[in-house]
Amino acid sequence: MPGGRLTQQERQQIASGLAEGLAYAEIARRLDRPTSTVTREVMRNGGPTAYRPDIAHRATEHRARRRRRTAPRGHEASSQVQGRDAEAVREYEEVLTTVFMQSGLPKMTARVLVSLYTTDAGSLTAGELVRHLQVSPATISKAIAFLESQGLVRRERAEGRRERYAVDNEVWYQSMLASVRAHAQLVETARQGVNILGPGTPAAARLEGIARFVDFVRESMARAAEQAREILSTEPGPTSGDTAGPAPDRG
Repeated sequence: MPGGRLTQQERQQIASGLAEGLAYAEIARRLDRPTSTVTREVMRNGGPTAYRPDIAHRATEHRARRRRRTAPRGHEASSQVQGRDAEAVREYEEVLTTVFMQSGLPKMTARVLVSLYTTDAGSLTAGELVRHLQVSPATISKAIAFLESQGLVRRERAEGRRERYAVDNEVWYQSMLASVRAHAQLVETARQGVNILGPGTPAAARLEGIARFVDFVRESMARAAEQAREILSTEPGPTSGDTAGPAPDRG
């Protein structure tokens, strides 16, 4: 099985495979590469619908040059101490960041959330985030404010006057409830429009359809979150095989 970084020709083959609607596992088989390699490559370079091999190749070269100029930072050094492959951790952070961005998070907000999720402590101070991401304190503050508004992080009092920003399983559950509340607000507002525009009119019917759909989804989300809450406190069992796993067929 070939090692090392993907070549430009391999990236062209990945793009061709995506255009054919092939699963990541099939593309990887044709390249004689692990499925995880193809998955990371696609997800950190725009995802399956926006992947461009030439842009991906230039971006990889840019990252390699930047890393050679940058000394290992605290978070990366910690990964090495714990026996983890710092390069693999860094690549995974890029993939997870892309996934969060595709779900609607701004890039910097996604990077902050990924940093919190991939540290064993589950929490970091503003200073630690600044050093790890190499951005300004104001940038971190803005990202944290957004994540707090979505219920995705919480503040903890650390030693002295410092605060730590934390994520845990309960935060994820609370974030789901925040989404349920937001959907409820949309339902209420849509039904206000029905009364204003006049029941029986096309516009009112459109809004009522939205309200009914979102209300059904909201109730389903609330029930599912409550039923699945215990999963968050259950120790995961052992896993096997490729950590990234094959992507499902898309077509």
